Amino acid sequence: MGNLVQDLKHGFRTLLRSPGFTTVAVIVLALGIGANTAIFSVVNAVLLQPLPFPDPARLVQIWHVPPAKSFPGFTRFSVSAANYSDWAAQNRSFEQTAIFAFSAANLAGRDRPETVRMARVSAGFFPALRVQPLLGRTFAPSEDQLGHGHVVILSYAFWQSHFGSDPGVVGQSISFDGQPYSIVGVMRANFRFPEFAQAWIPMAWSDQERSVRGEHHYGVIARLKPGVALPQSQAEMSSISSRLEQQYPEDDKGWGAVVVPLREQLVGEIRLPLLVLLGAVAFVLLIACANVMNLVLARMLSRQKEAAIRAVLGASRARVLQQVMAETLLLALAGGALGLFLAQFGVSLIVAFFGDNLPHTSEIRLDAWVLGFTLLVSLATGVVAGLAPAWRLTRANLNDALKLGLGRTDADTGGGRLRSVLVVSEVALSLVLLIGSGLLIRSLWMLRRVDPGMDTHNVLTMYLPVSNSRFATPAAQTAYFDQVLRRVQALPGVESAGAIDSLPLDGGGSSEPIVIEGRPAGAMSEQPEVGVRLVSPGYFSALRLHLLRGRTFNDSDAAGGQPVIVISASMARRFWGQEDPLGKHLTISFSPQFSREIVGIVGDVKQDGLDVADTEATLYIPMNQTSVSSMGGWHSFGMSLAVRTSTEPAAMSSAISGAIHQVDPDQPVAEVRTMDEVLTQSISPQRFNMLLLAAFAGLALLLAAVGIYSVLSYTVRRRSREIGIRIALGAQLRDVLRMVVLDGMKPALLGLAIGLAGAFALGRVLAGLVFGVSPSDPATFAAVSFLLAMVALLAILVPAFRATRVDPMTVLRDE
Repeated sequence: MGNLVQDLKHGFRTLLRSPGFTTVAVIVLALGIGANTAIFSVVNAVLLQPLPFPDPARLVQIWHVPPAKSFPGFTRFSVSAANYSDWAAQNRSFEQTAIFAFSAANLAGRDRPETVRMARVSAGFFPALRVQPLLGRTFAPSEDQLGHGHVVILSYAFWQSHFGSDPGVVGQSISFDGQPYSIVGVMRANFRFPEFAQAWIPMAWSDQERSVRGEHHYGVIARLKPGVALPQSQAEMSSISSRLEQQYPEDDKGWGAVVVPLREQLVGEIRLPLLVLLGAVAFVLLIACANVMNLVLARMLSRQKEAAIRAVLGASRARVLQQVMAETLLLALAGGALGLFLAQFGVSLIVAFFGDNLPHTSEIRLDAWVLGFTLLVSLATGVVAGLAPAWRLTRANLNDALKLGLGRTDADTGGGRLRSVLVVSEVALSLVLLIGSGLLIRSLWMLRRVDPGMDTHNVLTMYLPVSNSRFATPAAQTAYFDQVLRRVQALPGVESAGAIDSLPLDGGGSSEPIVIEGRPAGAMSEQPEVGVRLVSPGYFSALRLHLLRGRTFNDSDAAGGQPVIVISASMARRFWGQEDPLGKHLTISFSPQFSREIVGIVGDVKQDGLDVADTEATLYIPMNQTSVSSMGGWHSFGMSLAVRTSTEPAAMSSAISGAIHQVDPDQPVAEVRTMDEVLTQSISPQRFNMLLLAAFAGLALLLAAVGIYSVLSYTVRRRSREIGIRIALGAQLRDVLRMVVLDGMKPALLGLAIGLAGAFALGRVLAGLVFGVSPSDPATFAAVSFLLAMVALLAILVPAFRATRVDPMTVLRDE
């Protein structure tokens, strides 16, 4: 230990005497370590940390598996109330099951009305998760009954923002949709499930709602009994589904069940992108290590005579090795300390710009696990960066080393092969990252070229949440929206305005089974499902949907008239092929008493995102005929307005909100966005992947260029004597330039070849993240390879031109 302390002190003094070398090495390592720490903090919070529930490995979510004929492409589907009741009663694998659903309510009486996102949950919801509130209690079983459910549990954030963290909040009353709710509890800060919930209210089903089997609106969670494995529970749920299918063929034929670990459900979609990014920053760190290794190697080779003298005086190879490793460890620890600062900044940027794409964003921080990771990475980096140069130094021939001069123009004393290997590694790793980011950039570019089926320019959207407690009938809601649309359309600068229950590209909306008139109906479970959208007459013109045939809706399509619908082009192709569907009739199975006439066909619209290849078959129902669109019960959570303006749409938001509040001053106006912003947000996951990988690839490119430049600069300096003699003997400047450039490009080109092979392997990993481009796209591979070759050439040309300026007389005189 005494020798180690002495070596650390000596290494510290040595590094202080070389401020240029030390600064460059620390910054290079800090960039690599900081990038790894930032991404690891995200991976740690999202993928590695256990869910904030006791024994989380036993928590699962259960989904329906829909019939493939009715729901092509779907593998998971929401659950119906009656099927959940049967699952809960018949299973022997779960010690607790619970059901939940999205809800929303308006909170008035404050500075401005707002919408509260709520979760309706059964009484077993919190016991299944085994969570206790910070204040108060959870729901009692009796509060699941209709008329007994006017109690609420607040989230920690809602309690802070609306009640100032008042510890006496339990027992107070709060009004949602004009109805009083008694606050019975406040959840802890780390509890956020479902992620959207600001508050939780009891399910409070009626007997009619409990018996509905054909509507699927709910999520189901469960806790496995001790000793029950996931395959065992899956086998039992499949068996129960088979029994229900035989017992209720009209509703359940073809419907199965799948049991998914809750962690996989929450982070499954983000796991692959995060692991790809973690691999990318690991590559960046390897490139940084190679750079520092090259710098340390050059430094150590210039100290071969010093090491030889130490060895002659009795120092062992292990002693010399330890001294060199002490210096690189000090560099790595300094780089790690600076990297922590950069990581804190990087984490803040990631959360600020990409928080919507990440679960558990509040948990992303530099905690003890992240600090331990940074320390471990720093120590490993110090060992990796110093081991090869130190080994090379201790293996030098003592006789040759003692004969070395001390001039700046000594011939290259070895290490050229190792330096070339490091350059090859840097170029190969950089090429892999650059091609990966190039594929994602092209993928995003292809996404932006996809036609969404509408004109998103100069359109302002906003969500008006209303509920059946505020509007007791469908007619009351449509009357309200009629008034709102008339006032908005009367505003100066508004060209057209319409309403829809679920905006395109948001991935929402319902689907329902249909029966086409003149064709066999079959059981409801076998009937094809299509997307159903409720719209006002002005919606089609507001978004400029392409009218292909027939007409859209007008004011005559009222509740007392003939029920009409407009269908999408994909629905026309799916069900009628080359036949003209205009004038044909169909019924929606949840309201079979109404036969609807098809009066128009509009172009397809991307409902679930630009990257969804198969456009959903969709039918549109007039908002004023809502009364003939009952889906087994009246449940409305509001409508979205789409307003086309002749001016900048964002500048119209205040005027439009004012017109809405003239109709109802207590009506919240939420999610005010332009349609261009909706379009941009729909591709935010792809943008998240692309920007971060591109940033790390750019950093890798910079480090690779610095590495190539430093190696060639060192080589030219060490070969100054040789170059001077060549020039003195008659070598032309172009000969010297060609020699240096060829020596530098050989390892770079070898690195390109190896990197191409690695990029092909990476393409297989990225196959699930790219759109519209092959993972082995030749254009991307060629363009990125050419770019990296040009960067390498530029990095080589600077020391190459410096070599041509060597004065042979000066070099020989120095010797």
